Amino acid sequence: MKKWIAQRTNYFDSSGIRRVFELAANLKDPINLSIGQPHFDVPDEIKASLIQAINEGKNGYANTQGILPLREKLLANVQKEYDHADRRLFVSSGTSGGLMLALLAMVDPGDEVIIFDPFFVMYEPLVRLAGGTPVLVDTDSNFQVDLQRFEDALSDQTKLVLLNSPSNPTGVCLEEASVKAIAEICLKKDIALISDEIYREFCFDKPFVSAAKYNPETIVVDGFSKSHAMTGWRLGFVHGPSHVIDTMVKLQQYTFVCAPHPVQWAGVSALDCDISPYVEEYRMKRDRMYNGLKDHYELIKPDGAFYVYPKLPWGTGKEFIETAIQHQLLIIPGNIFSRHDTHFRISYAATDQQIDRGLEVLRKLVTKP
Repeated sequence: MKKWIAQRTNYFDSSGIRRVFELAANLKDPINLSIGQPHFDVPDEIKASLIQAINEGKNGYANTQGILPLREKLLANVQKEYDHADRRLFVSSGTSGGLMLALLAMVDPGDEVIIFDPFFVMYEPLVRLAGGTPVLVDTDSNFQVDLQRFEDALSDQTKLVLLNSPSNPTGVCLEEASVKAIAEICLKKDIALISDEIYREFCFDKPFVSAAKYNPETIVVDGFSKSHAMTGWRLGFVHGPSHVIDTMVKLQQYTFVCAPHPVQWAGVSALDCDISPYVEEYRMKRDRMYNGLKDHYELIKPDGAFYVYPKLPWGTGKEFIETAIQHQLLIIPGNIFSRHDTHFRISYAATDQQIDRGLEVLRKLVTKP
């Protein structure tokens, strides 16, 4: 009965994305440029490690914080990069699980959380689920952070800032000067900072820069889903100050319990897997998509992740996406990721053939049919 449903569920609205797939359900040969999932499969050596772990009986509960070999290997990499005196790490049930636990660990009802618009679709509802108040701060025309706008949005109630670079949905990597400024402001004002780094391996034009480089109290959320195509395996990790990580582990014990045990052993193997060929392949796909659109659409060249975020050439996002579906093309309206209905998201995590088919349709749709 409706009266049994908790009010907090109203914070989650899947109608926009769900409508895309409802409209596309009867398509016989769709051009799917909608999903943020690598088009390549999990590398064979990682699959073999998972199978070995299962066959060796590593199928029961793992330690809540994760198996020691994986934690030690991950933390060694983290400490090599940052060398922070107080940086702990635990293994989460996916990056999304890590984000949820971080917000539950730090956000109280009434606390304000800064989110830069456009943003990953989960951010706003997860903040509300934790009882917080999302404060959306528009980025500039290049999807970079406007530092003055950011500082103007801060208040006595600001508890936390959510940072995502490279960005979903724009594919933009934040300028290092902006990352440094945000990190230092948060440190100075005693504001928590979460850096969502799930796309950090996919930086094409400049080295990745983490806020943790400039703020040792940064909570970093990362994982294997995008870099190793392990989206369905639910393996993430979080590192940051011990008092935050210890609290998150406590919450994990009473929610997710642990990340999937055999998958964690596969994660040990994944850390030795060379993913640079995949990164280079996506760099070429980025160029293929951008070069195919730049003379037809207003868009910023993405320098990371695997998304392009063009401006709508006409109509609303709903109108444009529905017309695209009539031409077999699946893309996502920008108002899923923003309070502004001005853009749409394309994922080029697809075969070159699918990308070329999509480009052909998109060039036709520049002018309203």
